[in-house]
Amino acid sequence: MTTFPLPEQVSIGVDVGGTKIATGVLRGDELQDRHVQPTPETGWEAVLDVIAAQITDLQRKHPDARLIGVGIPGPLNSDRTRVKFAPNIYGFTDVPMVDGLLERLSQRIVLENDAKAAALAEAYLGAARGTESSIYVTVSTGIGAGIVLNGRIWRGRHGVAGELGHITVMPGGPVSGAGLDGALEAVASGTAIARDASYALNRDVSTAEAFTLAQQGHPGARRVVAQAMKHIGVALADLQKVIDPEVFVIGGGVASVGDYFFHGVQAAADEYAHGFAPVTIRRAQLGPDAGVIGAALAARYG
Repeated sequence: MTTFPLPEQVSIGVDVGGTKIATGVLRGDELQDRHVQPTPETGWEAVLDVIAAQITDLQRKHPDARLIGVGIPGPLNSDRTRVKFAPNIYGFTDVPMVDGLLERLSQRIVLENDAKAAALAEAYLGAARGTESSIYVTVSTGIGAGIVLNGRIWRGRHGVAGELGHITVMPGGPVSGAGLDGALEAVASGTAIARDASYALNRDVSTAEAFTLAQQGHPGARRVVAQAMKHIGVALADLQKVIDPEVFVIGGGVASVGDYFFHGVQAAADEYAHGFAPVTIRRAQLGPDAGVIGAALAARYG
């Protein structure tokens, strides 16, 4: 068991999402001054304006907070200065985040993928605290992941390690937001579950309702969510065989369903990892704070 030290540094974390931008100050391991406001829908310049304004406001209150990390829901370029695309944010394609914020703030910014940031948060302060290796998976509108080895994010040679939502699990299947057919998030994300449940029930069905109906025994809803949970469990089993982490941590809106979701994913992971290594799955502990905390930690260790 390893506990990573958290010195009394002060850093600002920004978690940019499709509907909201959250900011906060991490003083040591304590999150302070968390603030949330809607994400602009008029393009990336407006998003950067909001981020810069929030950072400026926090630094007025916390003048010693000079380290800044920003988490973004999308893949980054190899030197983590630009966002390749963020499909859930309007106009976010090939965005020069670091240069754009440097123009507005004249300060160094550490850019990080949001799932990788949350992975760092759970490794240091959440469900994976005390482990040397962990993989965080978020199952929400899309599916993302981050790999933490010895307190650091593992990025791979080209910086794309952890893009779990984009692995192909059903060639020829539904097309994802990234344009890939049969990607995991195209068949097992909250968006996919709502889509398939709506088709199966011939009416609009939310992800939450699909799980409620499944737990009540509705055959169509039960089959839809069972398929999604199996896809996720199989993906974790494959990662266990390839990377062999101590623990998986799962968060995100779909995971908030609770025991039904975790039991289904665990059962599939156990079945497909049988004879290789046990798959240990834990629930994320930091909830909506994970992104802000992780971005603030990325500013220190990124």
